[in-house]
Amino acid sequence: MERPFNLRPLFILITVIIISSCTFPARRPPYAAGYIERGIASWYGEDFHGRPTSSGEIYDMFRLTAAHKLMPLGTKARITNLENGQSIVVKINDRGPFVDGRIIDLSYGAAERLGMLETGLSRVEVEVLEWGKTITDFTVQVGSFLIEENALNLKERLSQKYRDVYIITYETNVRKFFRVRVGATKDIREAEQLSERLSAEGFSFFITRKD
Repeated sequence: MERPFNLRPLFILITVIIISSCTFPARRPPYAAGYIERGIASWYGEDFHGRPTSSGEIYDMFRLTAAHKLMPLGTKARITNLENGQSIVVKINDRGPFVDGRIIDLSYGAAERLGMLETGLSRVEVEVLEWGKTITDFTVQVGSFLIEENALNLKERLSQKYRDVYIITYETNVRKFFRVRVGATKDIREAEQLSERLSAEGFSFFITRKD
């Protein structure tokens, strides 16, 4: 007579495999080397040429640089145009793009190398090669206006419910923007929670760095 097969060791082994496969890896610091994101890229050029960037560097539209809302300034990233396979390395030295649905704003020179000047927009892959060292607080931008009075009105409205509401100005070669922002925190989760409150009240927003 054959000896009955003991299923208990097999059951234990399967359980261990399942648990192991469900264990999440240690969380990588945001935008550390190896981080990859995909989305729509745009580019900016002559209107900003010669103006200071968020890093303090003067924007040179012909250099290989880019603007990102959250990556630490000084971050180096490989940008690949997923529509034609062209690839370059840029330095993040500015903030933007503050347009919904876009993940990075490339310099004119970077966009030219990637073959996206005519289309204006392209789907790209952004791979962080070197994490920038300049790390500042997160803040939430709620509005951007060409008329200062509109920005002041929004600031007054927000100040009734939120602390640390402020306006910063940003000038290009052709116009001046008044940007209304709320809060400053080193924890992006707090910025996300603030954004959820603002969204629930009908405000549009972007989380960015307070550079």
